[in-house]
Amino acid sequence: MSTPFNLEYLPSPFSDLIDGYWTDYIQQCADNNIGCVRDKVILASVPMVWSSSKFVTDHCLRNPGMLTDLVLSGDLLSATGDDYFQLRLAAVIGDVDSEEMLIRVLRQFRNREMVRIAWRDIAGWAQLEQTLSDLTLLAEVCLQLSLDYLYDALCRKSKIPVLSNGSPQKLVVLGMGKLGAWELNYSSDIDLIFAYPEDGVLDDKKGTEYSEFFIRLARSLINVIDKTTEDGFVFRVDTRLRPFGDSGPLVMSFDAMENYYQSQAREWERYAMIKARPVAGDLKTGEYLQQLLRPFVYRRYLDYGAFSAIRELKLKITQELQRKDRMENIKLGRGGIREIEFIGQAFQLIRGGRDSNLQERRILVVLKILGEKSILPKAVVEKLCESYRFLRQVENRLQQYADQQTHDLPIDSENQLRLAFSLGYSDWDNLRNRLDETRESVHSVFEQVFESPQSDGEGGDADKLWMGVGDDEYLFQIAGTIGYQDPSGMLVLLAKFRDGGPVKRLGTKGIEYLNDLMPMVLNAVGSCHQSESTLNRILNFLEAIAGRSVYLSLLVENPLALSQLVKLADASSWIINYVSQYPLLLDELIDPRSLYAPQQRAQLKGDLANTLAEISTVDIERQMSELRHFKQSHILRVAATDIMDIIPLMVVSDYLTDIAEVILNQVLNMSWEAVTERYGVPPHAAANEKSGFAIIGYGKLGGMELGYGSDLDLVFLYDANSPNTITNGAKPIAVGQFYSRLGQKIISLLNIKMLSGVLYDIDMRLRPSGNSGLLVSGIDAFEKYQKQDAWTWEHQALVRARFIVGDTQIERKFNKIRADILRLPRDTTTLKQEVKEMREKMRANMATKDPNKFDIKQGRGGIVDIEFLVQYGVLSKAGAVENLVDYTGSVTLLKQLEQVGFFTGRETSQLIDAYCCYRDQGHKAAL
Repeated sequence: MSTPFNLEYLPSPFSDLIDGYWTDYIQQCADNNIGCVRDKVILASVPMVWSSSKFVTDHCLRNPGMLTDLVLSGDLLSATGDDYFQLRLAAVIGDVDSEEMLIRVLRQFRNREMVRIAWRDIAGWAQLEQTLSDLTLLAEVCLQLSLDYLYDALCRKSKIPVLSNGSPQKLVVLGMGKLGAWELNYSSDIDLIFAYPEDGVLDDKKGTEYSEFFIRLARSLINVIDKTTEDGFVFRVDTRLRPFGDSGPLVMSFDAMENYYQSQAREWERYAMIKARPVAGDLKTGEYLQQLLRPFVYRRYLDYGAFSAIRELKLKITQELQRKDRMENIKLGRGGIREIEFIGQAFQLIRGGRDSNLQERRILVVLKILGEKSILPKAVVEKLCESYRFLRQVENRLQQYADQQTHDLPIDSENQLRLAFSLGYSDWDNLRNRLDETRESVHSVFEQVFESPQSDGEGGDADKLWMGVGDDEYLFQIAGTIGYQDPSGMLVLLAKFRDGGPVKRLGTKGIEYLNDLMPMVLNAVGSCHQSESTLNRILNFLEAIAGRSVYLSLLVENPLALSQLVKLADASSWIINYVSQYPLLLDELIDPRSLYAPQQRAQLKGDLANTLAEISTVDIERQMSELRHFKQSHILRVAATDIMDIIPLMVVSDYLTDIAEVILNQVLNMSWEAVTERYGVPPHAAANEKSGFAIIGYGKLGGMELGYGSDLDLVFLYDANSPNTITNGAKPIAVGQFYSRLGQKIISLLNIKMLSGVLYDIDMRLRPSGNSGLLVSGIDAFEKYQKQDAWTWEHQALVRARFIVGDTQIERKFNKIRADILRLPRDTTTLKQEVKEMREKMRANMATKDPNKFDIKQGRGGIVDIEFLVQYGVLSKAGAVENLVDYTGSVTLLKQLEQVGFFTGRETSQLIDAYCCYRDQGHKAAL
């Protein structure tokens, strides 16, 4: 009987084979009184599928009714829904009454679905992601329904283990590797780890330990899934990824697992845990277990040690493949699937603790995120994703042929041709060319990502200098050659550092990193203008961070970051001390493009919003930590551009002010949310609008003249028709009290001391009545105080007062009050005397008493003198010159006062030059 499909497009070795298979299929249908497949779409796919997969062909010939069922049910031509496997297996498992019957039913179900998945994949009816998802869901459903059956059976035989609250306790099954990442390949084994929440004893005659109960349950599950019978197997099970591997207990309690991963787990187990996911058993409790183990996988700091660890792991894999002559392995070999996974996992381990988006299991999603965040170039990401999809398709075709877990490319010509044909290539050479091109492309990226800065043997004489190899004369000569003007002093510094406590206390890994790093440091510092002083700063910095070798690894892995660090240390002791105080900032040095490009306010707001969006709103500690890192990283950018004279003085202050205002806005948001959640909102206020409250900035913040160490002079105002009205929350309080609590919360968030420091020091002494006054003033009371009770110096302070964040209705009211106060008619003689007396009092109390030093801020002719001149000018002229009240910055006001004749042009130029010079000198002195 002739075949009902075209065999001419098949390679010659396969046409006769398929013709014979079809004849056998027809005979089997006849013998079993089963109708043959007649669907034209399916018939057209038979030659490709049957020539590509002996597994599929064998099952169709052995059980032709299965193929008929797949066709008539529509399953073969349809994509699955989320509940497809669950519904179908539940329907056939319902009548199971023994473990033996469960084993048989599972394998028959598995074989049907594996034929279906392979057929749709080879025929091109399913995308790669659909195929991997189907394989994963099939494994999950088989595990879950089998475990449910076995758990119930075991509980009936013995007793039910319970939690401390008396509810039933169940097993948690973690899926590792590709199962955990929804990426299971066609004939993959499944890597499982078993755990249970709490230890205890069953209420049976033997007093059976819970551990024994769950070990028995896990063994039964493995047997049901893994055992090979005449119907085959369900999935091969591998439990070697569990704590202590083969020598460890099959099942562990949550406490035992947490203790293991905190104290004894090896580095490679972090990579394994990236993809871990609860796949069966008590999934909700499994998520809790994941939370317990997450700190082991994702560190709160930037862990660049992942690069060297993955290099070592990859080297071991390569050596093992070479030993077994299996370099043609598309998973583990050069440019294979594992190299793509390593690329993604390295950045996950480095940054995942700080960027929760990278705590992702699927490699294609991870790569996409790396591209979106510009951690990897988008073109590289696109090429890696394309390569990954292609290699996974090759992997599936290799395994679909005989349902064997193989990753080695075939060496015989027939199987090479079969593989090529199954992937749509006319011959092996064409496929081989694509494979070679793909693997070389992947390996090239892998080498670029993981290239060791020390791989070329750099260091040379500097390495000898660091190790102290040679006599003093020889070492003097090396130091001079590298660029040190005082070799003797340099060697003393180096010896003191080498023999110091921080270095002596380093562990083995830390010493390795330091030995790699120091030759690079010595070479880089030798080219500096002040090599000895710069070396001293760098060595002090290294002593400060030596206890955290992760930062040493960052510098080892990123020579460009080290180069920027040395460059900044040469220019500024403040910057190097700042980074040593907050070493997370080392990450900012990796990309000079961002380091020397401070962001403007809109960019800052977007950057902060994106960062905090990844953090739960209830995790206040994490939010506060991120706010501090945000401030520190952006101040570092400003300082770097300032010390390198990339931006002018006025822009430095603008940037520092923008940073403060963006943080104040966020702190107000957080405080409002916290206070309204507890007390509700005042009448006519919305929960998300921060109604009726405003933060006013005075001094340098108000004048947009912040320096690096400036505190923030703040005044809090609120507006309510009646401060005694009540909020609408579960714990209602008076509106006045509500706004007071809001002010207290803001100060708390700004001032609270964490390991990463405080956000800002706050000065509230400029509020009405100073320290004795209310923390938050009503806007009407503020107006009354300014008109009736305020001193002249308080009106002077209003000159530099400015609305920062909050309710814009208060902004309008405040601006009017400020303008009215500044425009009040004043006797200039009295005003002049009061301003002068206040200035003399300040100078007497605050200026340096050392006659050999000039205090650029409080000294005679210093910054505050100029500010007082400006404030006197505004208070004396504002009533006659309307737009004088529109500005708060001293330089702008100087120019405005010149226009109204208060200063001559020459005086204005002198004052502006002096003011800018002082402020610039102050910034540079700080740096």
